[in-house]
Amino acid sequence: MFGNFIIMFYCPDILHSFTLSEEESQHAVRVLRLQTGDELELVDGAGGYYKAVISNPHPKHCEFVIKETFTEFGKRDYRLHIAIAPTKNIERLEWFIEKCTEIGIDEITPVICRFSERKIIKPERLEKIIVSAAKQSLKAYFPVLNPICSFNEFIQQSTASKKFIAHCYEQDKQLLQQVYQKSSDAVILIGPEGDFSPEEVQSAIQPRFLPVSLGSSRLRTETAGIAACHTVALMNEK
Repeated sequence: MFGNFIIMFYCPDILHSFTLSEEESQHAVRVLRLQTGDELELVDGAGGYYKAVISNPHPKHCEFVIKETFTEFGKRDYRLHIAIAPTKNIERLEWFIEKCTEIGIDEITPVICRFSERKIIKPERLEKIIVSAAKQSLKAYFPVLNPICSFNEFIQQSTASKKFIAHCYEQDKQLLQQVYQKSSDAVILIGPEGDFSPEEVQSAIQPRFLPVSLGSSRLRTETAGIAACHTVALMNEK
């Protein structure tokens, strides 16, 4: 807690080491000027939330003592996995990842489709965005960023019970909020700017992906992904 503002620190190895990373140590000691006895709030990215106090305010390896431990902190009763085509402008994909992490998502898979304009991403950069957004939004569970894969690989390996593909073709499809059931796990496919090809839509429907609409507006890829994430999150609000 810093005044009335909670500053969260990320410590993925907290069960094995009571020391902040060099980056987090610098932020705590150099930027925030925290000292021995000051309180820390930490998450491990896997559902653990911890309250601790600083025992050694070293700017490269700040040590702490855990005072309270909370498991499954903020755990949701559903899982959401969005597979999305990387955007030509990588900043738009980064924006999608940041905002969906803030809203609440469990897995993100970049998929290469027929009309994809980008086929290479830098996962290290995207992972940093996930960590930053999760800390800012006080999440103890961080979403998993899966390796990039082809469209066909993804639809064949997906085993979720509720699977949806959002596309823009004039076909029989319902709004996502009409077919998604609260508290159920879901996988949602979001295509590139040029949409999925008709063949891709058909090949997804065969292994039980249900075609859905995200509304009457034609959305950019990253906006569609956020709209889908927010729809599911709102439907699961208590």
